[in-house]
Amino acid sequence: CSRPQKVCLCPFLPIHPLKVSTCLYIIQHPAEESRVLRTVPLLAACLPPEKCKILIGRRFSEDRYPELATVCRNPSTLILYPGAEATNLEEVTLGSSSPPIMIIIDGTWSQAKDIFYKNSLFRLPKQVQLKTNISSQYVIRTQPTNTCLSTLECAAVALTIMEKNKSIQETILRPLQALCSFQLQHGAQIHHSKEHLLKNGLYDKPMPKNKRKLRRMELLVNNVKI
Repeated sequence: CSRPQKVCLCPFLPIHPLKVSTCLYIIQHPAEESRVLRTVPLLAACLPPEKCKILIGRRFSEDRYPELATVCRNPSTLILYPGAEATNLEEVTLGSSSPPIMIIIDGTWSQAKDIFYKNSLFRLPKQVQLKTNISSQYVIRTQPTNTCLSTLECAAVALTIMEKNKSIQETILRPLQALCSFQLQHGAQIHHSKEHLLKNGLYDKPMPKNKRKLRRMELLVNNVKI
């Protein structure tokens, strides 16, 4: 896990990489690479190297990333990005001709949005979303809403659905639970979502002056999906 021995997470990782047919492509915003408590390294440690490929950047052209372009044009490829045009992953019929591929964007919501809309390659695969009401267990990092999941959690849920194996989710979430537990024991605080803070009058930062950002805050308070 590459962490200090005092907070080593190796005992919480699977002894052998999980056997999955699905290949994950994690498109990581460069800012995530420098975060100490990012979840993608834990995800990669749970899977075989050939089943979890990480590409770091903001812009992905076909010329510079020919392999990614081929992946995006593969009819078996899905991209996990919620929205009006996304199909619930639970309702997608996976083909049996070739192993499925899932693209997941790793970054804050604004970073993920920027990557998705400014790279035409990512509009080629079928867009899917997770229909889940589970709360994030990544409690040491603030999320927009209670049901916003970390990249590792999204991958765990998606792989469980695609592989039809409920034990995958439990196995991948185990190191995340341990990470949060260790951090809380060593002085970290539980980070409630912005939704929770706003609804309970606990949000202590100045409200945004930008009308669009202010509107997003209002939608969170009123339980409107954004």
